[in-house]
Amino acid sequence: MRRRDFLMGVPGLLHGQAGGGLGFRLMDVTKQAGIEFVHNSGAFGKKYLPETLGPGCAFFDYDGDGWQDILLVNSMDWPGQKRKRSTPALYRNNRNGTFTDVTKQAGLDIEMYGLGVAVGDYNNDGHPDVFISCLGQSRLFQNTGRGTFIDVTAKSGLSGHDGFSTSAMWVDYDRDGLLDLFVTNYVRWTREGDIFCSFDGKIKSYCTPEAYRGATCWLFRNKGDGTFEDVTAKAGLLDTTSKSLGVALLDYGNDGWPDLFVANDTQPNKLYRNQKDGTFSEVAVRAGLAFSEDGRARAGMGVDVADLENSGLSSIIVTNFDNEMMGLYRGTKSGAFVDHAPKAGIGQATRRSLGFGCFFFDADLDGQLDLLIVNGHIDESISRARHDVTYAQPPHLFLNEGSGRFRDVAKLAGQEFSTPKVARGAAYGDFDNDGDLDVLITTNNGPAYLYRNDVTDGNRSVRVRLTGTKSNRDAIGAVVKFEAGELSGMRTVKSGSSYLSQSELPVTIGLGRREAVDKLVVMWPSGRTEEYRGLKAGRRYEVVEGKGITS
Repeated sequence: MRRRDFLMGVPGLLHGQAGGGLGFRLMDVTKQAGIEFVHNSGAFGKKYLPETLGPGCAFFDYDGDGWQDILLVNSMDWPGQKRKRSTPALYRNNRNGTFTDVTKQAGLDIEMYGLGVAVGDYNNDGHPDVFISCLGQSRLFQNTGRGTFIDVTAKSGLSGHDGFSTSAMWVDYDRDGLLDLFVTNYVRWTREGDIFCSFDGKIKSYCTPEAYRGATCWLFRNKGDGTFEDVTAKAGLLDTTSKSLGVALLDYGNDGWPDLFVANDTQPNKLYRNQKDGTFSEVAVRAGLAFSEDGRARAGMGVDVADLENSGLSSIIVTNFDNEMMGLYRGTKSGAFVDHAPKAGIGQATRRSLGFGCFFFDADLDGQLDLLIVNGHIDESISRARHDVTYAQPPHLFLNEGSGRFRDVAKLAGQEFSTPKVARGAAYGDFDNDGDLDVLITTNNGPAYLYRNDVTDGNRSVRVRLTGTKSNRDAIGAVVKFEAGELSGMRTVKSGSSYLSQSELPVTIGLGRREAVDKLVVMWPSGRTEEYRGLKAGRRYEVVEGKGITS
């Protein structure tokens, strides 16, 4: 029986009972967890474009205790409009369902116009470092391993790169065992050069990116001595026509070398194929990823990549503006992608949504990847200009029904979860270490939300944390292939993805009611391959490159 047919016959489901028949529910635990963050966009009536975009968020274990902590990015008041002090927020996991705000004692109580975040151990010392993308100068914070961070932006050679930086990603593009940094930039905007845009010619509204010139992304190569070198032009990535908001890692060539997919707003998306010599070639048009099926550049924002059908081929989700629907590009053996959104049940369901954060994750631990998309418009006055569009919008939670079909069950997953929001960032992580994936969502100029996932039907998982030795210590770029009875699939350890945000690095393999992963194959970024057998459901494992596995 297909899941869709089963759900239709579950008592209480048609009445919107939270979690009824889904096998899981997403519970709003923000208040009881002690998360009191509110984003400050700095908006004061001038309708400056950067106000519409943030903020991002991240799940990561900053203190190395095995429990996922939370980082929430913040912006700030504009110069001359000082009303309140706003900084990023770091919440330490207390291991009992609650968090403590440790921003000040961690040294992160610094004002900046932050937008996105990427976490990675760039110096391979075992402590995850934090890059915050900003309007102006972005910041790199080195983790000291003593519960604190120090700003090493200038020391690392990243200062002097002022931009309108959005999503970022750590990636070892040259496979030397050191994480490099890829940063997307949106447009060339300044307060002095701000353009007047309006729905009616009288009242100012937020401009679309078409009002401004594009800006190139940046690639910084890790030199191994704590500093970075700007290799954007040398790598063939200099492109001032881009208006980039999202970035994701994939292995398009299936050659073990990381490629880069960039979602652009009103400009063609880009797919940079790794040439294995320090350079990239742009192949998005050839791959079928640059445009919509009718040949238009859409407003790409969030992005994620996964082996969605457990076939060994990547699929790519790209969130777009309202009236454009999401793009769900399905990989084929020929190397081309086909937009499967209309046939998958995602296209029409997302036509009225303006999507930002998105990610593939196994919400119910049945072994198939599901899809979460958070939405929200950019202008609070949009309903006056367009009566069919709202500012706050509900999320989409598409359950994978198999055979390439999805069904939106957001309303059934929890009443608080499905409440309309002006959402932006989204990330997943198992903050309570119970084996399922919890959800973190940020809103523009509003609160953050933490949703605890309660899997109720007995499905279990195996969780695997990878540590590189010859590869980068975070094992970013590693591919994990698994077999459990008739179930098989592939997961990738990745930075970036979603929108301005980062999910946890450990890999979660949903097993349903199966008792074990029969075979697990780890393909390390270094080129090394390791195989393990008999990983029992309900357990967490650590795999260290070249040294084996422990439970």
